[in-house]
Amino acid sequence: MTTTAAPAAIRRPTAPRRRRLGRRAERWLLFAAALVITAVVLLPVVVIVLTAFKPAAEINAYPPTLLPGTWTLDNFAKIFSDLPFGRLFLNSLVFAGGVTVLALVFDSLAAYALARIDFRGNRVVLIVIVASLMIPFQATLIPVYQLVAQLGWVNTFAGLIIPRAADAFGVFFLRQFFISLPRDLDNAARIDGAGEFRIFRSIVLPNAVPALLTLAIFTFVNNWNDLLWPLVFTTSPEMGTITSGLTLLTGPSGIIPYGTMMAGSLIAVLPLAVMFLIIQRRFIESVATTGLK
Repeated sequence: MTTTAAPAAIRRPTAPRRRRLGRRAERWLLFAAALVITAVVLLPVVVIVLTAFKPAAEINAYPPTLLPGTWTLDNFAKIFSDLPFGRLFLNSLVFAGGVTVLALVFDSLAAYALARIDFRGNRVVLIVIVASLMIPFQATLIPVYQLVAQLGWVNTFAGLIIPRAADAFGVFFLRQFFISLPRDLDNAARIDGAGEFRIFRSIVLPNAVPALLTLAIFTFVNNWNDLLWPLVFTTSPEMGTITSGLTLLTGPSGIIPYGTMMAGSLIAVLPLAVMFLIIQRRFIESVATTGLK
């Protein structure tokens, strides 16, 4: 019996050790996978940043190099001399910011009605809004342009902003957050005599700040980076945005000044990065809690 018990006593301590080694190996594998994914995601950004500081000779050289041999700021000076870049930046800010503000107002009002008010046809309206998400954006572009042209809004901020003042995704997104809020708050306010708009303004909106910030990020980024919409609704360079303005850099023979274009792209990315860094905590909080009861 002593000969059989001894090996068992020796093997028992190795099982927890193997589990610890297995868990440590899993953590290292996950860490390595996260590093690889991060490198793949950040590689285009790194290329944009480094190319923006390269002279034209190095950009067109073969074989290409990642790091610039000579650092230069000529591309940043050229983007302002070749384009009315300051005006394009301001137009992008007004366009994306105006759409974001109006979308938050109208989307939140519609979402509140669908989430907190019981009325006939509530379900039908919600189904129609969700179904509209499946309609391609390009399918409605020509009818919307004809309407904007008839109103005389081509080459105006009204033509850029108003058709996008509400969004089906924003309505659905906020509705999912609003239904997660306890209805006892609404009932208590109604007992005190508060109306629907007072409940919406004083109770629902203060508790929905994370969701509103998240929707603001999505809406602002999508419109800031949009290319097709400004190209269709603006024909004057002075009314273009950064994305549409960068297309003007292409020469008549199809030659693209990559250094200048990368410098403009880098400047265009900076406001988005700053905005996300400011509200990243609320953004993550909303993604983790939106739609949960």
